[in-house]
Amino acid sequence: MSAVPAVTAAQSAVQPLKKSPGYWQSVLARLLKDKVAIGAGCVIFILFLMAIFGPYIVPADPYQSSILSRLKAIGSPGFPLGTDELGRDMLSRLIVGARLSLFIGLTPVMFAFVIGTVIGLLAGYAGGWTNSAIMRTIDVFYAFPSVLLAIALSGALGAGIFNSLISLTIVFIPPIARVAESVTTQVRNRDYVESARATGANAFTIVRVHVLGNVLGPIFVYATSLIAVSMILASGLSFLGLGVKPPEPEWGLMLNTLRTAIYTQPWVAALPGAMIFITSIAFNMLSDSLRAAMDNKR
Repeated sequence: MSAVPAVTAAQSAVQPLKKSPGYWQSVLARLLKDKVAIGAGCVIFILFLMAIFGPYIVPADPYQSSILSRLKAIGSPGFPLGTDELGRDMLSRLIVGARLSLFIGLTPVMFAFVIGTVIGLLAGYAGGWTNSAIMRTIDVFYAFPSVLLAIALSGALGAGIFNSLISLTIVFIPPIARVAESVTTQVRNRDYVESARATGANAFTIVRVHVLGNVLGPIFVYATSLIAVSMILASGLSFLGLGVKPPEPEWGLMLNTLRTAIYTQPWVAALPGAMIFITSIAFNMLSDSLRAAMDNKR
């Protein structure tokens, strides 16, 4: 009878151990269980499909104008969402406008994420006078509200998509750099970082191997929360004539050109604003869900 447990123990010894799921696999599993994240992700996925395939699926030419068809109401024959002040199909312009609206909303955050992370890592890991010099320079940008800073930079650089991207990138670099500096300062004195220093590893290797992987998550989550702000600011610049120029379809610009129709066709004039609102809410909800999923205490 004593041989049976021995055989069982031997069999269990040769069985491979089950690997525990990695960190990002756990984050993905939590997101897939979050109905809010799934809903927001579906909305964003549809918006990206509109941006990619929009020009191929629109029911009408978004640039074709007709004075006889101007300011048609929602549900008009041939125009499900009505027409704008020049008689152009609103449904087509909203679909095609997703490409420019998402582009000028996401691109500044992407560039600011890369640049701000590098600046914050340098300031947080170096410490001392390097940290003081970098962060005091960053603090200068906090003297101005983000909206006013974006308008001032765009006004100085001139109207246009490229200048809008530059101004918005500059606006978002300081907050991302501050978050990166804060989390890097917390990580740089951890035991595993001190052990790496003791082995003689250089600063670049320590930051790349031991620091970056532990700080990238919080920085990324914060950057995703700025996408909604970027969408609103980019639309605001276009509304003020500092962003996209006519006749390109972009939600902020469409909102600007339709403001004179607010008393004649208010529902049609509100459509671009509704698209901006839905997109901003979707990105905000996804960012909140991502932050909750990355919380190790859950």
